[in-house]
Amino acid sequence: MNIAFEHLAIPAANPTALKNWYERVLGAREIFDNGQNPPTCLMALPQGGWFEIYAAESAPAERGNNQLAGFRHVALRVDSIDTARAELEKRGVPFTKEIRPAAGGGRVLFFEDLEGNLLHLVERPADSRLGRG
Repeated sequence: MNIAFEHLAIPAANPTALKNWYERVLGAREIFDNGQNPPTCLMALPQGGWFEIYAAESAPAERGNNQLAGFRHVALRVDSIDTARAELEKRGVPFTKEIRPAAGGGRVLFFEDLEGNLLHLVERPADSRLGRG
């Protein structure tokens, strides 16, 4: 059986605004739009991975709490956290946490999208035994 990760769903209070944020901030491009209002769309990141964005019925009370059960954050692999941080700051992303060690080696830096969903940059050493995944 061949199994591969395809996409992550992000129910949004404002799907259009969140789609626009992922385009502007992370360079994602729309690969599908159902043409409805509010829309459901699939967004592709430049180096792989998809997000499905659609209308939410409600928001969790503690969205930014990384210790709650269930899916908590999306890790985005970068060659350099320092370079990625500088570019994202130019695009209006505030960083409130410090860079810290990554599980399995390397460094991570957390931030939030437009609606408070947790993401983090992860930088792995060139000789990481984890490879490119």
